Amino acid sequence: METIFADKLSKNYEDNLAVNSISLSIHPEIYGLLGPNGSGKTTTVNMLTTMIRPTSGNATICGYDIRTEQKCIRERMSYVPQYIAADTKLTGRENVNLYAKLYGLRDKTERKSKVDEAMSIMGLTERADDLTKTYSGGMHRRLEIAQALVHDPEILFLDEPTVGLDVSARRSIWEHIVSLRHKGMTIFVTTHQMDEAERYCDRVGIIKRGDLIREGKPADLTASVKSVISIGVEGPVPRSILDKIELIKNENGEAIFLSEDFIDLNDILSAYNKEGIKVYSSSIRKPTLEDIYLLSIDKGSEDLGSFNRGQFNNMMRRR
Repeated sequence: METIFADKLSKNYEDNLAVNSISLSIHPEIYGLLGPNGSGKTTTVNMLTTMIRPTSGNATICGYDIRTEQKCIRERMSYVPQYIAADTKLTGRENVNLYAKLYGLRDKTERKSKVDEAMSIMGLTERADDLTKTYSGGMHRRLEIAQALVHDPEILFLDEPTVGLDVSARRSIWEHIVSLRHKGMTIFVTTHQMDEAERYCDRVGIIKRGDLIREGKPADLTASVKSVISIGVEGPVPRSILDKIELIKNENGEAIFLSEDFIDLNDILSAYNKEGIKVYSSSIRKPTLEDIYLLSIDKGSEDLGSFNRGQFNNMMRRR
């Protein structure tokens, strides 16, 4: 049975359609929801976690209806938002114990056992009795997840779990997330980190302007495109090229194309040569999930090729 199920779930804010008839069927797995800011990711999560009511459509979490059985859902899930503050005047153990009380664990012996277990799962046992003001950024994030795990949820929602962390801390967080997946938990992640989504998520969905436009295993999505072509060039794209391949970017001295078929790089270089446009460099490689993401969120826009990669990379680094 699906742990998360949604059927044509929508949310309107007056005249703004934030989420448009999204359908999901998620089993115990790591599922990543990808999309630019304002695409509807947070609204989707807020509906699934019962924080806001949908305008239309239906959804269940662990078989319970998000409209009528919110208490049952909240007992079986946890949500770790992008910004959550631990009390720096308390130790790690005291912070997790506080959450255990908030989740209704009244028995002291059981609560201590659950706190110790959550701290152990997230690799914090040795620092459990240190004040959290002495924790690194990665330790703070692991502590926040430990707080969410203390009542043994079936589903864990994570919003940007690694943004702002260094490479080592990011890897550590994902190792713990994967271990939770192996224990049978469903992990629902929103992220801008395409490399992490490609490496760790079992499936991903790409959302744009409230619409779920692509969904599947990262390997299946990248297999839909055979080649990524990069041309170092200052000038317009020859129109003859666009009949064969798709442009996703042409700015800052670089043109990026995607092709659903294998293509001869010499054909592209010849087209530029015929137009008298000097090419400084060229390469061809296999696609990544980031390529599919960029194609998906920019496809169908009025100004094809105007996507600002610098702005996108800044967004990815922001916390």
